[in-house]
Amino acid sequence: MFGGVDLIGSTIQGIIFDMDNTLLQSRIDFGAMKRDVYTFLQAEGFLAPDLTLTEYTTSMLIEQAKRQGLDAARYEETMRITRQHEIVGMSDASLEPEAEWLLSELEGDYVLAVVTNNAESAAMEALTRTRIASRFQLIVGRESMTEMKPGPSGYQEVVKRTGIPAEHWLSIGDSWIDAKGSIDAGIRFVGYQTKDEDLESRGIEPIARLTRLSQLLDTIRAV
Repeated sequence: MFGGVDLIGSTIQGIIFDMDNTLLQSRIDFGAMKRDVYTFLQAEGFLAPDLTLTEYTTSMLIEQAKRQGLDAARYEETMRITRQHEIVGMSDASLEPEAEWLLSELEGDYVLAVVTNNAESAAMEALTRTRIASRFQLIVGRESMTEMKPGPSGYQEVVKRTGIPAEHWLSIGDSWIDAKGSIDAGIRFVGYQTKDEDLESRGIEPIARLTRLSQLLDTIRAV
């Protein structure tokens, strides 16, 4: 029993959702966020001036800067830059089609969690405003990770906090970073409107690919 959900005998006991463009139709300009973070970190001497930005996500740039000795003060300034983009992009975000219906179908039968590279405060605000925050037993943002996605830390945190082994979770997301983080944590990944070329170029194969969120129910029954 976890969070009022009876888990005895269940193969899949929990579902981990990415937030942006999986639960919510995010309007965060991730390209602009990445450029602003890179400009700041490169000017401060933590990133090379000739990086090929198309090969990096914002989180990967930050982790690279950490490896180059990024200090607390400039890390916090980097987070301020990302939060600014998150607040603007999530201010009027709406739910993905079928998201509310799917959550109502899953609630009570599975432990539901969110793993996002967003700040937990920004995630909670967006999920509360769209009236789905109460559906989740856990919301894990970047503050609770030792390394943001595509690192596995957020998914490992869910396993640690719930005590439910990785093999009893499914993860769903729209990006290769969700897939990589999930798989490296030992959690099976389901792609939602993913770009096949992004997954294939990194040797990632989800157990299922969905075009609609409601299709997740058939995937759960099949595993």
